[in-house]
Amino acid sequence: MTSPAPVAELGRRAKVASRVLATASTTAKDAALVAAADVLVRRTPEILDANASDVARAEAAGTAATVVDRLRLTPARVESMADGLRQVAALPDPVGEVVAGWTRPNGLLIEQVRVPLGVVAIIYENRPNVTSDAFGLCLKSGNAAFLRGSGAALSSNVAVAAALREGLDKAGLPVDALVLVDDVRHEAAVEFMRLRESIDCLIPRGGPSLIAAILEHATVPYVIDGDGNCHVYVDASADLDQALDIVVNAKMQRPSVCNAAESLVVHSSIAGSFLPRAAEALAGVELVGDERSRELVPSIGPATDEDFGREFLDLRMSVAVVDSLEDAIAHVNRYGTGHTEAICTRDLAASRRFTTEVDAAAVVVNASTRFTDGEQFGFGAEIGISTQKLHARGPMGLRELTTLKYIVHGDGQIRG
Repeated sequence: MTSPAPVAELGRRAKVASRVLATASTTAKDAALVAAADVLVRRTPEILDANASDVARAEAAGTAATVVDRLRLTPARVESMADGLRQVAALPDPVGEVVAGWTRPNGLLIEQVRVPLGVVAIIYENRPNVTSDAFGLCLKSGNAAFLRGSGAALSSNVAVAAALREGLDKAGLPVDALVLVDDVRHEAAVEFMRLRESIDCLIPRGGPSLIAAILEHATVPYVIDGDGNCHVYVDASADLDQALDIVVNAKMQRPSVCNAAESLVVHSSIAGSFLPRAAEALAGVELVGDERSRELVPSIGPATDEDFGREFLDLRMSVAVVDSLEDAIAHVNRYGTGHTEAICTRDLAASRRFTTEVDAAAVVVNASTRFTDGEQFGFGAEIGISTQKLHARGPMGLRELTTLKYIVHGDGQIRG
C-alpha cells in the first residue's frame, strides 16, 4: 500500500491547477462536467464495491444507522451525483459576469466583475456524494477543489475522485482541478486547515466536533456550514392539515440531514387539537417536550434545555407550546442555529413578522424546511449551507464560490 501524499504537495498541485481553471472557457468546463458524469455512471460497479467496504467497516464498528445512511451509495445515488454534474453544466457561468459598472466624473470606467476564489478546500464527513457535488460547483465557478473526506469514507471517496479526474483528463483540463487528500490522520487534517499558501477558502461540512476543530486550528479563511437545528412553528391561524403534512415531511422525509426539522413549536390556541394528531403522524419519532406539550400528549418525554438546542439528525424531535407569535420568535431565535426556520400560518402579518424577526439564513412560509437546498433553490448541487453572515449565507452555489474584482478603464487619467 502506498503512503499518503504530503498534504502541502497536494495543495501546491491544486494551486497550479487553479491558475488554469481561472481562465478556462465555459465550453471547456461544461465538457469536463459532462465527461465526469459519464465516467461516474460507467464506473458505478467499482464505486459501489469501494463503498460497500466502507459501509461494512462502519456497521462492524457499530456506527449509527443514520450515519451509515449518509455513507451508503446505491446505483440511484451515483446516478443522482452524475445528474447533479449535468445540471451544473447547464447553469449559467458566473465567472466574468459584470455585477456593476459606472463612469466617474473624470472619465474612469469602473466595473465590478465576478472571478473565481482560487482553491476551495472542503473538509467533510461520511458523505461520498460531497466529493462529486463539490467538484462540480468548484469546476463550473473556475476553482480547484481540494478535498479532505473522513477515514470512514476513504475507499468511496478515492473511487469517486478517480472517476471525476478521468473526466477532466478526457476533456483536456488539469486532473488536479480535483485533489483528494488520502491522509486521514488528525495531524493531516490540522495541516490542511493551515495551508495559507494554497487554500483561498475552506468550507467544513460536518458536525460540532469538526466545526470546533476548524475554530481551534484553521488559519485559512473559512465559511462555516453549521448545525441545522431547524424549527417549524404552527401558528394560531395555520391550516392544520397542511401544517401536519409540512411537519411530517420536514422531520421524517430524511431525518439525517441538516435541513430536517428538529423542533416543533405550536401556538397554545391550537395545541390541544394539533399536537395529538402530530404525535400520531410522527409515529417512530421520539418526541421530547416542555410541560405544556406533555400535558396534552402524555407519550411526549421530558425535554432538557439542551434538547431544545440540539441538532438530533435522527428520529427525535423537541416540542414546545407558546402563547404568542412573539414567544415563538423568541424561542426560535434562542435555540436556532441560523439555518432554516419555518412558519405555518394563514395570517399575512404573522408571516411577515416571522420572516423579518427570525434570524436565519432561510425563513420558510407554509412549506417544509427540506427545501433549503442548492438544487431545490435552482443553484445546482450546493457545496454547503452557510449559517454565518460573511461572505455567503444559506445554500452556497456558483456565485457564492466567486469573489469580485474591480476593473478600471482609463484614458491617461492621473490623480492630482
